[in-house]
Amino acid sequence: MTALLDRIIERLGDIILGKEHQLRLALTCLLARGHLLIEDLPGVGKTTLAHSLAAVLGLHYQRIQFTSDLLPADILGVSIYNRDTVEFQFHPGPVFSHIVLADEINRATPKTQSALLEAMEENQITIEGETRALPQPFFVIATQNPLYQIGTFPLPESQLDRFLMRIELGYPDTDAERQLLRGDDRRTLLAGVEPLISTSQLLELQRQVDSVHAADALLDYLQALLEFSRQSPRFENGLSPRAGLALLHSAKAWALLAGRDLVLPEDLQTVLPAVVGHRLQAAEDQTESLTGSEQLRLLLESVPLP
Repeated sequence: MTALLDRIIERLGDIILGKEHQLRLALTCLLARGHLLIEDLPGVGKTTLAHSLAAVLGLHYQRIQFTSDLLPADILGVSIYNRDTVEFQFHPGPVFSHIVLADEINRATPKTQSALLEAMEENQITIEGETRALPQPFFVIATQNPLYQIGTFPLPESQLDRFLMRIELGYPDTDAERQLLRGDDRRTLLAGVEPLISTSQLLELQRQVDSVHAADALLDYLQALLEFSRQSPRFENGLSPRAGLALLHSAKAWALLAGRDLVLPEDLQTVLPAVVGHRLQAAEDQTESLTGSEQLRLLLESVPLP
């Protein structure tokens, strides 16, 4: 399976140029059965990344453009009266897909944003008293514009916590951008992509993540990171038990992606910025202002390796 995963990363890299680390994080997030939030400026490839994952993995893909007038029923579906059968018939919304792209999620109102909460947490939705299961695998990729841009509604903490990871793509380097300018259009490349893996193989990889071994010393290190975040006066709130589980599952998926059946401390350190960055906030009374990356570096430097 390692060779197959490497081919998937390589094929994705042919479309999303110069972003191998972000592509590995995105695939890690999917293998860990999480959901991904991509926060960046418009035009850096957020939508293309979601579409590329669906194409290479052979998964059904739906894109929802979030706007201020979007309603929950536009996402989940609605029951419409059928004259022929003399009953209401449920019409599934775009959430009934393997990969759902919630594009510019913070342009919708909080009520509409919350329509995804049950789906992301329990892989099901409840409408009109009936619970309906979502297809497996189920992976939400949400994009969000920076909060200083006009017309955005900040995601509440409960919604942010549903995302296993948050990443940024950023601008491409000089060589990648030159290749992008001289190469084919990304839509043209996507049209010719053939799936490299079956749905059953992908589900088996997700199951294999659970069997990746985490030694007691590794769990001690993870707990020490959690405890420091809770005790340090530099942070407003410490990391929750859910954040600890997110770190562990992500590290296991990263190890599997690297072809290993056990987790190393370096795996935790690699996935920590993406998993913790949107969950950890600096204390308001701190006189020394630290950026998000500086906070994470402080966390890692303050807890010794086992």
